[in-house]
Amino acid sequence: MPRAAEPRAAAQPQSPGQRARWDRILRAAAELGAQHGLDGVQMQDVAKEAGVALATLYRYFPSKTHLFTAVMGAQVDRMDEPSPQIEAAADPAEAVAEVLLRSTRHLLRTPLLASAIMQSNYAAHAATIGETARIDAKVRATIMDLIGLEHPVKRDEQLVRLLMKCWHGVIVSALNGHTTQADAEAEIRLACQVLLGTRSNVRQTGRP
Repeated sequence: MPRAAEPRAAAQPQSPGQRARWDRILRAAAELGAQHGLDGVQMQDVAKEAGVALATLYRYFPSKTHLFTAVMGAQVDRMDEPSPQIEAAADPAEAVAEVLLRSTRHLLRTPLLASAIMQSNYAAHAATIGETARIDAKVRATIMDLIGLEHPVKRDEQLVRLLMKCWHGVIVSALNGHTTQADAEAEIRLACQVLLGTRSNVRQTGRP
């Protein structure tokens, strides 16, 4: 009997030209995902929109899960960009809330794309799609930096992971129509206050 094919690792862009094609692919996927959602996007349409060969698309993104996980990664990479709201935050927990709210609002502006991203993120397995681990690490690092924890202990890590899970859950609830955007934003703020309040005091006072 023929052996099943081994899962193939996704290639990474190495040259400026490859990076440009990679970026075009992600932009095309985001545009088509915003119009059609995950199930409505066809890989050949992404390749055509991006102006690349289908084989090139599959070399970088072996599946739609790989593709839309990478779209999420591109968005997460902009999480720590400064803004007046973040700079004006009264305390670190509020700064974290502003970062998460900015990302949430961006996602909810294109609900079909947001659903595609969240579905792919939940379907992705870190062992085969390394981008998932990188995304989680980026979000954790952004939160830790905002609350001033250079050397977090185990409980700090647990609280941040819990906040990330809560944030994801609120987004899914809003996308499914179970939560209004206003309620979603209030819940994200509350989660930051409850889970990070003590850690915020550490940064402000220098005392645990």
